[in-house]
Amino acid sequence: MLLQPKIALFGEAEKGEFHSLMAFSSLPCLAETLGNPPEGSYGLHLAIQTLLFKKDLIFIRVKEEGFSLKDYMKGLNLLKESEKLKEVSAICMPGLGHRDILDEAFHYCNKFGSILITTEKDFYDYLTCFSKN
Repeated sequence: MLLQPKIALFGEAEKGEFHSLMAFSSLPCLAETLGNPPEGSYGLHLAIQTLLFKKDLIFIRVKEEGFSLKDYMKGLNLLKESEKLKEVSAICMPGLGHRDILDEAFHYCNKFGSILITTEKDFYDYLTCFSKN
């Protein structure tokens, strides 16, 4: 029997715990736990799409998409420590173009055969603005 693909998604939310791995498989539970998406964020929108495509979701709440670097690293470490990285088909980090964190996420993806999902803008930032000299 094939396991349901799981997506680990980092994003902002109106409510919910920080520094935890929140598992969702239904929209009502997602809405009740995390509330509305903050203005300008993409995480909850992508979380809804993930569930509509019938994928299981692990949501890691960050204070500010793209800027709460400690939240991203803590979330990656939680995934690693919980052994859930082995179950994750993709890691999604909308709004983040920071080289060190994306490199760390890519390392995990490469190790476990997962994919890294980002936006075009964030990928461009990764390649240009944050490139190492």
